[in-house]
Amino acid sequence: MTEELLTPPTPTMFRFPDEPTWIAAGLAAGIYVKEPVLDDDGNETGEELKFVGYTHSYACDVIGTICRGGEWDEDGNEITPPKVLEGWHLNLRGNAPDEWLQYVVWPQNPARVWA
Repeated sequence: MTEELLTPPTPTMFRFPDEPTWIAAGLAAGIYVKEPVLDDDGNETGEELKFVGYTHSYACDVIGTICRGGEWDEDGNEITPPKVLEGWHLNLRGNAPDEWLQYVVWPQNPARVWA
């Protein structure tokens, strides 16, 4: 076995501008695939996106919108709204397409990391 097979890929964190930009990038990379939707008779009625979160060469953890802070009273009523961070966030363990490099981020306090 080679060293490469024994070393897990380095996780990378990404912040895309928004969810549609991420979905387009995910489709281009094969992380989302389009599958036909069939009715009860087996006729194709459209298509849907299927998320392929992991394969033998990558694992993708989509976080989406990240909120920080906020305050609520004992009844669950919002006192201070949380701050919504800019962008659509995800973590990838594996090689990312070169087109994604512009979206790499290195947060000081990540919202979620790999175990």
